[in-house]
Amino acid sequence: MHVVFRESHGLEETATPYDPGQTPGDLVVLSFSDSDLGAFAAGWHRAGDLPSLRLCNLSALRHPVSVDAYAETVLTHARAILIRVIGGEPYWPHGLAVVQDVARRRGIALAVIPGDGREDARLDALSTLPVSTLRRLSSLCEAGGEIAAHAALAQLALAAGFYAGPVAGTKTVPPMGLWRAKGIETPDLLVVFYRSWLVAADTAPIDALIEAFREQGIAAVGAFVPSLKAEGVADWLAGFAVKAVVNATAFSAQDATGRTPFDGMDGPVFQVALSSARRKDWAASDRGMSPPDLAMNVVLPEVDGRIFAGVISFKAPSPRDPDLQYSRFVHRPDPSRIDAAVARVIAWIKLRETSKRRIAVVLSTYPGRPHQMAHAIGLDALASARALLSDLGAPSFDTLGEISWPLAEYLAALPPALRDRLDGDPAEDCAGGAFRFVAIRCGDVLVALQPERGGAADGYHDLSRMPRHRYVAFYLWLRAQGMDAMVHMGAHGTLEWLPGKSVALSEECWPEVLVGAMPVIYPFIVNDPGEAAQAKRRIGAVTLGHLPPPLAPAALPEALARLERLLDEYSTADGLDPARRDRLVDAIRDEARARGIEDDLALPPDALDAIPRIDRFVCDLKESRFGDGLHVYGQADGEREGLMAALSGLRVAAGPAGSPARGRSDVLPTGRNMFSVDPRAVPNGAAHAQGIRLAEELLRRHLQDHGDWPRGLVVDLWASATMRTAGEDFSMALHLAGLEPVWDEATGRVTGVAIILPALLDRPRIDVTLRVSGLFRDIFPGLAQMFEMGAAALSARDEAGNPYAARGPRVFGPQPGQYGLGLDETDRAAAARAWLAASSWAIGADGEIRHDPGAIADRVRGADAFVHSQDLAESDLLLAADYAAHQGGFAAAAAALGAAPTLYHLDATGSTPRARILTEEIARIVRARAANPAWAAGMMRHGFRGAAEIAATVEHLAAFARLTRNVPPHLFDLCHDATLGTDAVVDFMGQHNPGALAALRDLFRQMALEGLWQTRRNSIAAAL
Repeated sequence: MHVVFRESHGLEETATPYDPGQTPGDLVVLSFSDSDLGAFAAGWHRAGDLPSLRLCNLSALRHPVSVDAYAETVLTHARAILIRVIGGEPYWPHGLAVVQDVARRRGIALAVIPGDGREDARLDALSTLPVSTLRRLSSLCEAGGEIAAHAALAQLALAAGFYAGPVAGTKTVPPMGLWRAKGIETPDLLVVFYRSWLVAADTAPIDALIEAFREQGIAAVGAFVPSLKAEGVADWLAGFAVKAVVNATAFSAQDATGRTPFDGMDGPVFQVALSSARRKDWAASDRGMSPPDLAMNVVLPEVDGRIFAGVISFKAPSPRDPDLQYSRFVHRPDPSRIDAAVARVIAWIKLRETSKRRIAVVLSTYPGRPHQMAHAIGLDALASARALLSDLGAPSFDTLGEISWPLAEYLAALPPALRDRLDGDPAEDCAGGAFRFVAIRCGDVLVALQPERGGAADGYHDLSRMPRHRYVAFYLWLRAQGMDAMVHMGAHGTLEWLPGKSVALSEECWPEVLVGAMPVIYPFIVNDPGEAAQAKRRIGAVTLGHLPPPLAPAALPEALARLERLLDEYSTADGLDPARRDRLVDAIRDEARARGIEDDLALPPDALDAIPRIDRFVCDLKESRFGDGLHVYGQADGEREGLMAALSGLRVAAGPAGSPARGRSDVLPTGRNMFSVDPRAVPNGAAHAQGIRLAEELLRRHLQDHGDWPRGLVVDLWASATMRTAGEDFSMALHLAGLEPVWDEATGRVTGVAIILPALLDRPRIDVTLRVSGLFRDIFPGLAQMFEMGAAALSARDEAGNPYAARGPRVFGPQPGQYGLGLDETDRAAAARAWLAASSWAIGADGEIRHDPGAIADRVRGADAFVHSQDLAESDLLLAADYAAHQGGFAAAAAALGAAPTLYHLDATGSTPRARILTEEIARIVRARAANPAWAAGMMRHGFRGAAEIAATVEHLAAFARLTRNVPPHLFDLCHDATLGTDAVVDFMGQHNPGALAALRDLFRQMALEGLWQTRRNSIAAAL
């Protein structure tokens, strides 16, 4: 029998060491809550005769070095220790292990109690005091306030052997109640906050928020609760009929059945954040919030459908108490942020109370391409806008016209401080002394195209580029029109991608500068949670999920019918006639070669596995599906109701984001306010199991292609896919490296990473590099740190052929605050530089992000494979420009560095993953969708937008050809036959979108001129 050891590493190892600078004391109280510590400080001073006390926030003791040092200098000399832990043992595992060991060895009275008042048997076991004493201490901590804290310290002193007299005074405050409600019998608005802030006398931000509402004529009162999940809170809140709720408590309030205390209210619920950071740190930060603050105050409240209204306060230290050697941090209100939050809430209340609403419906424009205007992922935005006008009883439109705004009015509306930040002369960005916007008035509704923020080569996601004057003028003009709300029709626009903080914006961040307090309602494809999260967190949008287009079976192209018959005949041929089977093999390969399939599969002449690979490709084509046309918002259950409720200033129920095609029936009905996932619970167990299957399929394919394991592998990770799948791609990367997640059994949250020993792995470890997107970097910082932590642990192992022995960064992404790649696919060399530049920031195990262009170049040079996983059946490589930018951009970068790694596309849309080389995947999409008359027919139901989508697919194919230099020319032949070679398609495009038709003709000519398409057809060559 063999004993297998499991080596684990926890996320707390990523913190920075810190010394609280304390000397020993008789009693020690540790808590994550400054309110707790403030109450204990007040209680100790109130008593006047208690033993010496030391107070410390557990956030200062995250790093194991900090824990060990504090244990040696302070804890070992204590007589009693009280620890109040929020979230149980997993939130401070190393610290609790050290403290309980010290307490047992030194005979110290130790009480470890939960922060939420609920009993926790594991914390009881870590303690050295009787359970009855623990319950008494927990009850006093839950009561809160200086008298209860005094009593708790007296109880702790008695447990340590000191004398402590009885504590006089009322030790309890009601569990819930109204605050600052005198004189207001029927409140307009509730500000919900933690009872612990009240008993700790730390309500300054709440008081300031209530006062700010009252100054605007809103009868606001406070409502304090232990937590939104506490017994009786939901029933109590249900008794209030208010216009809106502003919630300042953290986390989601959903119970086991998925209900929240706000479900019975018809007014919207807003979320404000009381930051745990200092204001100066927030002001200097591009991120705006720490990962814990983001999770507690933004991500998890989104699950309840709350609208984020921003941060309203920051922590500030009080003078250090020399007796306690502790400086209490209190919440300090920020007047400008409170004013911004109040303005946003009041704008929604006004929307509720206004019968004649002025609505701006804004449509996206694809960067620099007029024939792609009104672009939206999976949505016919023009038809959706017309449907909305019908629902609102407004007149419709045939085409959009122009509306002008005088330059003088723009200059008068533009604050001087903003003008100084913009480039260029505003007069050069308009014509004839006025800005002209593509727009039309339809009664009280304005339908307009969002102007371009920059030139044609600029990506949607470039936060470094300032908006142009015309763009700024457009939004200032909308506000000057007195619009009550803005509906941005479809994913996605550029407003949420303007310069500024990632979340918790300031008055200098461009999204806030331009949208102000205006309510933003954002119909958004339900399978794209990452992009939707950006809109929710940066412009306070209510993102209403809509269905993707329905999927239709692709069927096998008619041109491959003979090949299918030959394959069927081969499969039924018996082994008694080897000559016949040989003839069939030759016939199959000849037919596959004639149809270009051997080029699609990159089959060499001597390939021994040619027949099964051809057969699998044909089967894949037969099983392929594509989106049939485009969705029109409001055609699915819930969508119209959700939009009308939002436009009426009413609460919209929350709904999860995800892919219906992957069996996510919980995303139905659409029309609800989308939310994503708790990043702390990614990956979950099911995702990890699927990630192992993805890894094994990728390794199988590489062995098939190359006869050996891959050594170096680059994995491309996107935030939306990680959200949708709960981390399947990341789990794949872990398994390839020989790592696995460690979960807390009680909460399901990831607490660390474990090493899989070589005997269990039964193959070499793969040297994995992660290239993460900007959104992944922001939303899942813990995963990046965890992978680096695992790589560091692997580097210390003495294993033969250990690829991690050479230590260096392995997680890379864009510069903090930046997103996307910003590359121009028409210039391969420039695209290579852009990909490397946008991938040159290494994310360390400590969370620090460092510029290391040499390291990413080395990782690309050393890679023999690259993989991108596709989890969405509703999308494919030729439906969006991002695929070519990321996968083709890597190929260009590798070529520029003299490398030629194999590019793999991992099809994870079904239960059984399929790894294909990139060319094979592109060929599958072209044959199944792009060259399929049934797909074109679906698009021809959508006029202008359908023609734009037909052109876009070929444009994306061209981008792959330019960046990879590896798209077989016959695929362009097939696309040409299906578009310019089909009279019905040409007539349709010429009638509905002549710009797209002209762009398509020009594109085919350019591909021929650039030598990337040499057609086999004389008729096509003549036409060009």
